[in-house]
Amino acid sequence: MKRPYRVVVAKPGLDGHDRGAKVIARSLRDAGFEVIYTGLHRTVDEIVAAVVSEDADALGLSLLSGAHMTLVPQILERLSVAGRDDVVVVVGGIIPDPDRDALLALGVAHVFTPGSSLGEIDRWLEETLDQRDES
Repeated sequence: MKRPYRVVVAKPGLDGHDRGAKVIARSLRDAGFEVIYTGLHRTVDEIVAAVVSEDADALGLSLLSGAHMTLVPQILERLSVAGRDDVVVVVGGIIPDPDRDALLALGVAHVFTPGSSLGEIDRWLEETLDQRDES
């Protein structure tokens, strides 16, 4: 890791299951990332405000409620309006393949689904941010 990257991990909407987000936040922290976990039930505006105020390099969105096709486009749009479309946005959760493809087309950098290992997530994010910083 070229520097300690800052990552906001967020649970948008009404989804009440946060175990996975907490496990990923801990894994990223253990891998050397600076992690800001927003907690449950965050609004789009709260998430974008956290990314801006924390000067985050990446945003990890954990969604299990099925609201990903509504919430993620709103977050991407607000990040752009805030001048933070440079943030690497990743989504994790139970995301059907057609929705995964649609999210990637909207600008999400990667979608992690159940079965993705913590090491895979840590490595992918580190490599992606290192490459972004080189360009």
